[in-house]
Amino acid sequence: MLIEFYSGIPPLLLQFIMTVAFSFVVGLEFRSYHYTNNYKLHFGSTRTFVLIGLLGFILYALDPSRLLFATGLVLLGALLLVFYWRLSAERLFSMFSTLFALLIYLIGPIASIFPNWFLVLFIVVLILLLGEKPLIHRISEQLANEEIVTLAKFLIISSVILPLLPDQQIAPMLPVTYYRVWLAVIIVSGFSYFSYLINTYIFKSRSMLITGLLGGLYSSTAATVVIARRAHGLNALSARTVSSALIMATTMMYLRLLAIIFVFNRHVAAELLVPFSFAVALSIMVIIALLTIKNNAVEAKNISEVKNPLELSTAILFALFFMLFAFLTQYVTSNFGSHGLKSLAIIVGFTDIDPFILSLLSGKFIVSNSDLVSAIILASGSNNLLKGAYAVALARNKSVGLAAAWLVFLFIASIAYVYI
Repeated sequence: MLIEFYSGIPPLLLQFIMTVAFSFVVGLEFRSYHYTNNYKLHFGSTRTFVLIGLLGFILYALDPSRLLFATGLVLLGALLLVFYWRLSAERLFSMFSTLFALLIYLIGPIASIFPNWFLVLFIVVLILLLGEKPLIHRISEQLANEEIVTLAKFLIISSVILPLLPDQQIAPMLPVTYYRVWLAVIIVSGFSYFSYLINTYIFKSRSMLITGLLGGLYSSTAATVVIARRAHGLNALSARTVSSALIMATTMMYLRLLAIIFVFNRHVAAELLVPFSFAVALSIMVIIALLTIKNNAVEAKNISEVKNPLELSTAILFALFFMLFAFLTQYVTSNFGSHGLKSLAIIVGFTDIDPFILSLLSGKFIVSNSDLVSAIILASGSNNLLKGAYAVALARNKSVGLAAAWLVFLFIASIAYVYI
């Protein structure tokens, strides 16, 4: 019904209505912004913003050459320059109001050229810039300078390096392409970086359980090491808290792997959905059972920060591991078939499983999807055994006993699922 209603309105009239309506809404928010911040000098009012929006729309529609629109933009800019000169005389050097008025002038052309969703997005951004000033200031104050550099690094490796790499096989014994290797680096690094940002800037003072949840998205092994080290100074009363956090980290590992695998091979991800979902559901039930038991221990806060994952050296090391595991997988599958691949998966589980799993999904090996699924299950299972060993060795007390036992159970269940 809504589409039929819109189809009955002439496009020019619809664009006019949207220009007036959105200019009015932004003008109201702009007026509220100035009153909230007690600004005495400001450019115009709500009506002024509507007139600016209308001016931009009319001048853009009148002249196909856009000469009138450009002239109006220059005249409006000159008027705003005079206004800014008046502000600077009062030692007010912010250009926010003047630049904002220029953006309102663009609402008409945007309504005429771009899809409606882009116009709405543009207006939402303008309103957020006005209404969320305290939040924007807090973010800019809290955001470390090195995070901007890190974001630039991610943009370089994803938007500059990746398109330049050829999608051709590296070597006969390396059945993966340059493009697929670097794509794996970007996906894993981006996933880890997102978790790192949440860890660092949203949950600064967080419980062990939150550390396990977010750290598991980053790296379940790294989260296990962090939690186990913190557990070293805790008593046995904290066993349920510590074990819940450790199990949560491994639970998030299964979800993270499933999401990454889905990007590379949907058929393998579909076959892993049942065993991984079963492991996740059982782990969550164990966590709930542990947390519902009365616990008198004091909850540990301020767990150590995880390291920024977007270091260039880390990306290069991941790529090297990726190619190494691709080479080993090619050699093992060519000479020992699926049985050799399963044995390799168990061994690799005691290292970093991400490059191994992604090399399996990115390469062209003489194995079936069921063999790939078995290898992934075995690698994740033996990785759980490694994390259990880390937890016991680093904590050196009984607080991690329940989690270690559960991780051993997951390892045994993985072996049983594949071989029985």
